[in-house]
Amino acid sequence: MKIAKTNEQDVTTAAIAALGWVLADDARAQRFLDLTGFSPDDLRLRLMEPGLHDAVRLFLEGHPPDLLACASALGVRPETLLPPAQAHWA
Repeated sequence: MKIAKTNEQDVTTAAIAALGWVLADDARAQRFLDLTGFSPDDLRLRLMEPGLHDAVRLFLEGHPPDLLACASALGVRPETLLPPAQAHWA
């Protein structure tokens, strides 16, 4: 899945795609839940909220091997998954 990085909608799409990648692996998904304190219900209810998107970004930023693997799986540059501070995911 190619994701452009030119507008807010694309950044939101990248965040949701990255969350999907994180949750695709049971061990990684559990690590995300443990580190963020989110529950599976939280993820469903807050899917479009910037706070969840920021949590995904920080999760990937905190573990470069995951960041690189996620970017590769999504077909984007790692920078696409780490927008600048002034550009929110949503």
